[in-house]
Amino acid sequence: MIRTDHVVKRHGPVVAVDDVSVEIGEGLTAIIGPNGAGKSTLLGLIGRLARMDQGTVVVGGLDVTRTKSRELAKRLAVLRQENHIPIRLTVEDLVGFGRFPHGGGRTADDLAHVESAIDLLDLGPYRDRYLDELSGGQRQRAFVAMALAQDTDYLLLDEPLNNLDPRHAIELMKLLVRLVDDRGIRIVVVMHDINTAAQFADTIVAMKDGRIHAHGPVDDVVTVPELVALYETPVRVERIGTRRVVLWD
Repeated sequence: MIRTDHVVKRHGPVVAVDDVSVEIGEGLTAIIGPNGAGKSTLLGLIGRLARMDQGTVVVGGLDVTRTKSRELAKRLAVLRQENHIPIRLTVEDLVGFGRFPHGGGRTADDLAHVESAIDLLDLGPYRDRYLDELSGGQRQRAFVAMALAQDTDYLLLDEPLNNLDPRHAIELMKLLVRLVDDRGIRIVVVMHDINTAAQFADTIVAMKDGRIHAHGPVDDVVTVPELVALYETPVRVERIGTRRVVLWD
């Protein structure tokens, strides 16, 4: 389980995350909300990409501020929204970085995980190509593969659908659902597409002004009253079969 207790993060006079206490359990959790709501900041605090000004974060029983980096990296993988590698790497080299907390990328087990991640993200044809030779979507899939190769119990993804066309976006979300179902990985995804969140997530955390606005199953959060209050714009929520579909008026 992921648990935050009274977490605060300030950027100068701006409070980006304001006294957030939340528990995120099994399955796939989507964090949604308007721009500036604190979604990516909260994810970064959970993944120890930034220092919190107040509060505690525990992931799988580990206090993220006190756990050694190598130990935490064996339990928790994080994909940032913006990824920049200062050296020229091939896709295979990048995916291999995900194995450094384990065998350093050199063991047979490391190589097997790299091969599996490349296969899962359909990157075989690009494995020997340099990242700067790829499209934005291909690079994004390579970074997701690196996170998967880390083989952790918890996976945090900040807007992983950026630059992906509809086919690859849906394939990635289906892959995340399979990882939850088959491997029991706990996955947290920051995203803007409410319909994608409603279709694939088990639980939704809605944030506004740095605070938790709503948290619960899709049917409890993807409702007209909750979305109107969250985004301050008219909306309709229709049903197609078992799915909720959001239509902006």
